[in-house]
Amino acid sequence: MSQRLEVGVLGTLRVMRGGQVVPLPPSRKTRALLAYLAVQGRPQRRERLCEMFWEVPDDPRGSLRWSLSKIRQALKLDDADPIQAQRDTVLLHTEGIDVDVHRVSGLDANALASMDLASLEATAAAFRGGFLEDLHLPRCPDFEAWRTAHADSTEILRLRILRALVQRLRGDPERALPYAHALRELSPDDAALTREVEGLATAARASVVASPVIAAAAATGQPAPVQALSHAEPGRAQEIRFCRARDGARIAYATCGQGPPVVRAAHWMSHLEFDWESPVWRHWIDGLSQRSTLIRYDQRGCGLSDWTAKDMSFEAMIADLEAVVDTAGLDRFVLLGLSQSCAVSVAYAVRHPGRVSHLVLYGGYVRGWRKRGNPREMAAREALSVLMREGWGQDHPVFRQLFTSTFIPGASREQMDWFNELQLRTVSPTNAYRLQNAFADIDVSDLLAQVKVPTLVVHARKDQVCPVREGQAFAAGIPSARYVELDSTNHILLQDEPAFGRLLEELRRFIAKPPAPTAPAAR
Repeated sequence: MSQRLEVGVLGTLRVMRGGQVVPLPPSRKTRALLAYLAVQGRPQRRERLCEMFWEVPDDPRGSLRWSLSKIRQALKLDDADPIQAQRDTVLLHTEGIDVDVHRVSGLDANALASMDLASLEATAAAFRGGFLEDLHLPRCPDFEAWRTAHADSTEILRLRILRALVQRLRGDPERALPYAHALRELSPDDAALTREVEGLATAARASVVASPVIAAAAATGQPAPVQALSHAEPGRAQEIRFCRARDGARIAYATCGQGPPVVRAAHWMSHLEFDWESPVWRHWIDGLSQRSTLIRYDQRGCGLSDWTAKDMSFEAMIADLEAVVDTAGLDRFVLLGLSQSCAVSVAYAVRHPGRVSHLVLYGGYVRGWRKRGNPREMAAREALSVLMREGWGQDHPVFRQLFTSTFIPGASREQMDWFNELQLRTVSPTNAYRLQNAFADIDVSDLLAQVKVPTLVVHARKDQVCPVREGQAFAAGIPSARYVELDSTNHILLQDEPAFGRLLEELRRFIAKPPAPTAPAAR
């Protein structure tokens, strides 16, 4: 049985079969021809296609035949020819093809008003970006005129859909916020819309923050300290503060415990308050703060930090770490990187070697999944990114459970339920998608040899999120790094497994050794 083809033109051109990305010809004109035939969905005159894509001296008919042969190779399945080529016309059979723009074309204001909320959200999810935003052909004016006309009409439709969703979800700011962000990206000069987005962001953040004092501080963006928060156990408390990164993004950070400072560089899907009592992160916080002052912070786009930050780049992640360290007034400290923040920590240690006494890297990667270049992994990650953008934060338990099972396959039901909830609490669909794409392009390979501070690298042997070979790459590339491999399948080590106890033991033994004397670092 053949698998249905999907052609996506709302965004970059993408063809999928059975959930797998279909490789397309490198020729931009061939890909543009494929998109044009798919969208039109009816026979096209050969003469017209030649005029649209090729200049007369270049043998347009020969070029057309070559491009059609490449499209056949890409789309053909079970010996069925997707192209019907007559002497004077060409047709791409679309009966077995799902073209995303066909699902939304023809929708007017009345149709949108009559849609139920789930259908309206599904329609919004069809838009991955602007119409064929990667296929500008300035030397093909007829194609450009056609593409621009469709881009304008689909953008107007997308604006209507997003406005309708923001209006309907006004009473649920967490759910409305990602649609408001997308709307503002399309209308960046709309001052009223900007104020509305900021209001929704504040309301969404306040709805998941336990303390009204924290919500007030987050709304003002001031770096004033927040009172210690009392919990069930006497003496167990944390202080939450806010600081500003260089670009103005607001970053929330917390301190707890007593002793020499340990800074945990931010990983995504964190929430300073929600993590504090969680069955997945609480033992990490308690274990790391038992003999040290633990400083942890929410990455931009997550938790209590700024959800509206425009820059989600690797450089911005380094700047956030710098802002927290400087605001906390730390001269020298242990730097702990987890997952993608291992690369951030390496970059910080290279730039500020005098500030870092010991560098600890757990479960990280030298190169993001796109930089690793594995075609199978890239296809799977691309599909997961699409699922994030379309299903994140919605009541889709199958998606959330799939994601949770990858991070903590050895978890109990309570721990898995908590991690499922974490996905709803900490990050919007848009930010989840943006962050995953930023992580994909991380590459600190060239920095490893420049690390001059004592380094401990720890990795779970069967980690399904970050391959163990990436931990080994850290250890091999950083001079004199100590490498410890743990017997675990979990990306986030759980409280009752021996691997977590081993991690704490190795970390404490490592940081107890005095580092070599270093000249005072310039700030």
